[in-house]
Amino acid sequence: MSYTPRLKAKYSNEIAKELQKQFGFKSVMRIPKLQKIVLSQGLGDAISDKKLIESAIKDMSSISGQAAIAMNSKKDISNFKLRKGMPVGVKVTLRGDKMYEFLDRLINIALPRTRDFRGVNPKGFDGYGNFNMGVKEHIIFPEIDIDKVNKIFGMDITFVTSTENDEEAKALLSGFGFPFVKN
Repeated sequence: MSYTPRLKAKYSNEIAKELQKQFGFKSVMRIPKLQKIVLSQGLGDAISDKKLIESAIKDMSSISGQAAIAMNSKKDISNFKLRKGMPVGVKVTLRGDKMYEFLDRLINIALPRTRDFRGVNPKGFDGYGNFNMGVKEHIIFPEIDIDKVNKIFGMDITFVTSTENDEEAKALLSGFGFPFVKN
């Protein structure tokens, strides 16, 4: 008996068929899919405090269930006392089952824990079928112990889909239960 994430099963059983009917796709290969989710944090204060990168990697790894990597600066900027190769951020790319598990936790647990949450603004689409959103506090995830957090950081979450159309991508994310604000 193998385990299949709940949203992955929902996609193959319900969402794909509904999208094919809604948009009239002739081929099943044309149906939009969620390819990957990228979580990233920019840590400008890490220039002066090296321990912030280590704690951010630990937090991001526990949130995603996958090892996070530090991102290094690409050039020198003397005004910010930044040198090429210094760690300035953290990122994780999720694919497959871990991607669906993270999406499930984000939609059903983390986003409702956000203060004054009224839904996600649908203006985050980039014109190519990808959706970007920001989270102001990474402590909304239940994996983070608030007592052990040194500093609260925000994070950017990017949803990369296989479609080139924002309307199809929004229908895909709405099928997963993404809480978009109604206009």
